[in-house]
Amino acid sequence: MKLGFLTACLPDLSLDTLVDYAVEQGYQALEVAAWPALGDRPFTATHIAVEQLTADEALAIRARFDGAGLELSSLAFYDNNLHPDPTERAAVNAHVLACIEAAALLGCPTVGTFVGRDPSRSVKENLAQAEEAFAPLVERAGEHGVKLVIENCVMEGWHPDGYPGNLAYSPELWEWMFSIGLYLNYDPSHLVWMGIDPVEALRPYVDKIPHAQAKDIQTFPDRRNRYGWPGRGPSRDDPWDVGWWRYRVPGLGEVDWGRIVDTLYEGGFEGVLSVEHEDPVWGGTEDRIKTGLEVAHRTLAPLIVH
Repeated sequence: MKLGFLTACLPDLSLDTLVDYAVEQGYQALEVAAWPALGDRPFTATHIAVEQLTADEALAIRARFDGAGLELSSLAFYDNNLHPDPTERAAVNAHVLACIEAAALLGCPTVGTFVGRDPSRSVKENLAQAEEAFAPLVERAGEHGVKLVIENCVMEGWHPDGYPGNLAYSPELWEWMFSIGLYLNYDPSHLVWMGIDPVEALRPYVDKIPHAQAKDIQTFPDRRNRYGWPGRGPSRDDPWDVGWWRYRVPGLGEVDWGRIVDTLYEGGFEGVLSVEHEDPVWGGTEDRIKTGLEVAHRTLAPLIVH
C-alpha cells in the first residue's frame, strides 16, 4: 500500500510543483486531477489536459514521476455521467473516454469518475441508462488494461432535495457496479453520514477496490435532530450545505483509520490510499491546504507498511 493525495485541492499549482511537494512531504503517489477547464468550480483542476495529451508528453510525465519515485495512481474526473442534459452527458462520457486513452499512454492503472444521476428519474431507471452509457467506456478501458473506479460520494448537491446524486452510495449499488465491469474507489467518509459502518461495508469488497481515498468527516447530531438525514430544507441556499456534517482531513474526524487500513491489508489491498482534501477548516489558502495535507500524512503514514 502507498499513500498519496488527489491534486484537485491545489488547482493553481503546476503538476511539476506538486510532484516536488509530494516528495518533500513523504507522499508516495499522486491521484492527478484531469477535469476539463471548468473555471473556478470547487474541487476540480486540470493538472493533465487529457484531451490534448500527446505520446511524447505522456512519456515526459512518466519520466518525471519515475525520477521522483512517485506513482501516478489514477486520473481523476468526477462528474455526472448521467447528466439530465443530453449534450452535457455526452460531453462527460467523452471526457471519461479521453481519460482512459490518456491513462493508457501514462501507464496509469485507474481512471476515477462518478456514475451520476438524472434526478428526474428513479434509481432503477437511472441504472438501466448507466448500463448503456458505461458499456463502451468499460470496453475501452478493458482494451487498454485500465480500470474504471467509481467513488462512493453521495453528491447530494446534485439532487434538488439533497438525496443521492451519484448512484454508488451503498454496497447494494457497488454490487451492481461490479456486475457491469466497474470498480470501487472506496472513501469511508460518505458511508459515515449515510449510516453505514465503513469497516463492515469495506470488508467483503476489498478485491474490487484497486484504489481508495482517505477523507474524514465530522458530524453534529444535534443539528441532524433539527434537519433530518437529508439536511437543510428551505434554509439551504447552498446545495452542498447539508448543515449537520462536514468533511475533515484524516485525523480530525470520526473515521477509525487504524481499522480501515487494517481491513484493507487483511483483504490484500496493494493499491494507493489517496488523501482527498475537502476540509473547510484547513482550506481557502495554499498554506492552509498544505497544512491539512501534512496533518493527513502524519495520521496515515504510521499505519502504512513501507
